[in-house]
Order: sequence, then structure tokens, then C-alpha cells
Amino acid sequence: MTAKARRKPRPSKKARSVARLGAVQALYQMEVSEQGSEAALREFLDHRLGAGTEGEKYAEADAKFFASLVRGVVERQEEVDRVLARCLVKGWELDKLDTTLRAALRAATFEMIARSDVPAKVVIDEYVEIARAFFDGGEEPTFLNGVLHRIASAYRAGDVGAAEG
Repeated sequence: MTAKARRKPRPSKKARSVARLGAVQALYQMEVSEQGSEAALREFLDHRLGAGTEGEKYAEADAKFFASLVRGVVERQEEVDRVLARCLVKGWELDKLDTTLRAALRAATFEMIARSDVPAKVVIDEYVEIARAFFDGGEEPTFLNGVLHRIASAYRAGDVGAAEG
């Protein structure tokens, strides 16, 4: 058996998208319920990610990626929040933002500063889509996009397309 045949298949891009959405939901839940990260992780891994409703099963999530996002945001929250505070539009405060928007910004910022293996454009596109799902027709996706572009310009200047848009 070759080394290639023994490797596990890489999770799909869709699985990472579902993991990002789950991470935003878990971070939101942790903030509003004051639930700890390990309890939230366990709940999402056991009962929410890949679950379904009314007989429909949701797409599978990359559980390892999901856990790394949630744990990463929690472990580096002070740094993440400092980066966000510097990149928010003047006059905006992180603690005054909608809780869901704050969770999305934190997860995206963590990816931007800690996951150089993920292109900045992917991070921005993925979290803008998540914001659109939560804030259909609102200004929040545009706001999030602007903040993430500022973060990309400051922390990923060498990443192709990071400062576009």
C-alpha cells in the first residue's frame, strides 16, 4: 500500500464552510449563555454539526477545523479583540456590535492572524457569506467585509488579493 493510499481524504471545502458556520454559532452561544468552550464544542460535535431537521441531514462539517477555530478564538481572544479594535471604523466599538456579527468577526480574525494556510480571500469570502445568511439584506455583511479587508491589509499584505475590494 502506498503512502498516498493510506492517507485519509482531506475534508471538502464545503465541510470547512460548515465548520466556520458552526464556529460562529458556537461562539455566539458561548457568549450569550456564558457556556465554556469545551462544553460548547462537545454539544456541537455531538448534536449539531451534521445533524438535521425534519428528516433532512445537513452537510458534514470538518470537526477538527471547527474545534481549532473555536479553541483558537478562545485561547487568543485578547489578541483577536485587539486586532479587531484597531481595524474597526473609527467610532465603532467591538462590545457594541451585534453578538452574531462579533462572533463572525472573531472567528474570521483568528483565521486571518493564525491560519496562514488559508488564503485571506477565502477567509473574507466565507465569512461574508455567513454574515449574509444571518443578516439577509442588512449592512452587516458589508461592514464585516470592510473590517476583514483592513485586517488582511495589515496582517496579510503579501497574500494575493488580500487588500482588494
